[in-house]
Amino acid sequence: MARAEEGCPGHAALIVLSVGTGYLFSVGSTFFFKGGGQFFEAVSVLLVFILLGHWLEMRARAGASSAIKALMNLTPAKANVIRNGAEVEVPTAEVVAGEIVVIRPGNKIPVDGTVESGESLVDESMLTGESMPVQKGPGATVVGATINKSGSFRYKATKVGADSALAQIVKLVQEAQNSKAPAQLLADKAAQWLVIVAIVIGLSTFAVWFWWIGQPLLFAVTMTITVFVIACPDALGLATPMAIMVSTGLGATNGILFKNASALEDATKLDTIVFDKTGTLTIGQPEVVEIATADGVTEDVVLTAAAAVEQGSAHPLAQAIVRRAAKLTIVPPTGFKSLDGMGAQAETAGGTVFLGNRLLMDTQKLALGPLEAEATRLQGDGRTVVHVSQAGRVIGLIAIADAIRPTSKAAIAKLRERKIEVVMLTGDNAATAKRIAADLGIDTVLADVLPAQKAAKIKELQATGKKVGMVGDGVNDAPALTQANVGFAIGAGTDVAMESADVVLMKSDPYDIVGAIELSRATLRKMHQNLGWAVGYNAIAFPLAAGVLYPFVLSPEVAALSMSGSTLVVAINALLLKRTKLAGIRRPGESAAPRAPDGATTAAPAKTPPMPPKAQQQAPT
Repeated sequence: MARAEEGCPGHAALIVLSVGTGYLFSVGSTFFFKGGGQFFEAVSVLLVFILLGHWLEMRARAGASSAIKALMNLTPAKANVIRNGAEVEVPTAEVVAGEIVVIRPGNKIPVDGTVESGESLVDESMLTGESMPVQKGPGATVVGATINKSGSFRYKATKVGADSALAQIVKLVQEAQNSKAPAQLLADKAAQWLVIVAIVIGLSTFAVWFWWIGQPLLFAVTMTITVFVIACPDALGLATPMAIMVSTGLGATNGILFKNASALEDATKLDTIVFDKTGTLTIGQPEVVEIATADGVTEDVVLTAAAAVEQGSAHPLAQAIVRRAAKLTIVPPTGFKSLDGMGAQAETAGGTVFLGNRLLMDTQKLALGPLEAEATRLQGDGRTVVHVSQAGRVIGLIAIADAIRPTSKAAIAKLRERKIEVVMLTGDNAATAKRIAADLGIDTVLADVLPAQKAAKIKELQATGKKVGMVGDGVNDAPALTQANVGFAIGAGTDVAMESADVVLMKSDPYDIVGAIELSRATLRKMHQNLGWAVGYNAIAFPLAAGVLYPFVLSPEVAALSMSGSTLVVAINALLLKRTKLAGIRRPGESAAPRAPDGATTAAPAKTPPMPPKAQQQAPT
């Protein structure tokens, strides 16, 4: 709460001046001079109204930080761990990294870790805003404070206490709420000047009414006190920090973490968003994207033959074929042989299967026939083409590529609707980059860019006067994230990338870029509205308090109510940010089915297992 109070350095000074003047004048009138009048009751009522205003302000601030409180209360009090071969219940704070934690249906996960045995669906919505539960199995990561929905499993604790993902999220949000946006620096200076102006106007009011116009001393002092009270810069000092507190809390509950207030404000100025391709716009692992079949052959036949050969292989391309054929019945083959540089062969019920590149087909004197044109087309699109033959005949082609994330295309379309240019930056070859860019609707492609050149490309765009946001996930993206006006790190990316970025997207969903920009724009609007109200209030309040509408004048008590009301208006207006509908909350095509395991279709919010290397333009072995 200290942050919000910093914005009102002159508040106490003006309260002391107003209350102190009234009290000292009353004491003097009682004991030292007669006929001056007394303010004892007025001072008491004034203090009551001021304290009431502060209480209402504190309530509003408490509402603004409710997201932080909710996050801090998520961790369960107890955890079941294995110690000395037996399961025991211990306080969560006493769980040690490396211990085995036992989780049953309905349990909250106490600390971060890696699943050792068992499978289940885990609800991670309280941390990421992702509504669909995530499938967890051996090797998958789990995050503390998430909820186990179905099965039982055991996992090894890896991060506990202040190192846990939840603790880091709370720390990030608190740091953001305690940071100053550029607009707040201006408001702070304005508040300081307002105190000086209030003192000058207050003293001038006394001089005009008492010495120039000749009003009684009691009246002149009353008008001076009214000026001091009504000018308290609470509203001006609260205008920006309240909006920041609400928006960073709202972002955190929806998986969008702003690490500082400057990023929240700078995001509104972005006119260009640069996306890293692999792991950001794409999943970061190869997937089957198209299957071409020979006459009279179905896709299932091609997949069954290919998966039979590849089901024991750990090669990324082989795993892509096996995943695509997961619902088919695969009979283990016999006579498996790996053919270096070309592919593999095996004996199946349907005959000998050769699986690999074009060289393997040529070596076996297997003609592609009608599939020749399809092979040329698929290879021209920058895909890896796996040729499949069975019983002496080429039966199909399997095109494999780094699959596009389901929401990437919608995210880019939304950004273009908002007049934001989208650029794709990648180290891949131009053919692959242009194919993916065409699928996504991206016009500007920077391909064949070495990791060390990414920051230079961002700098080149900035040199043309553009405000550039960079979205990335890898170690090689860190310099570019730092160079950009605002860096966005995909949540499943590396620690280096997330440390270098200004905003972390916990759901690893590019559509959340749209939500982040909408939130920043809504926040800036609230800042401007609040600052406008604070300035407008003082522009009207000063003349009224000074008595320009005499004989209609304000009393100090009414001035205190007015000051408190102005502060409350600013706080309530900031709280209305909670009603902002972020575009990233509801993503196009989101189904009710559980999300796939980490790294399959949508990355997990915390650190996921290392992604496989980029698909090489060669056949699986």
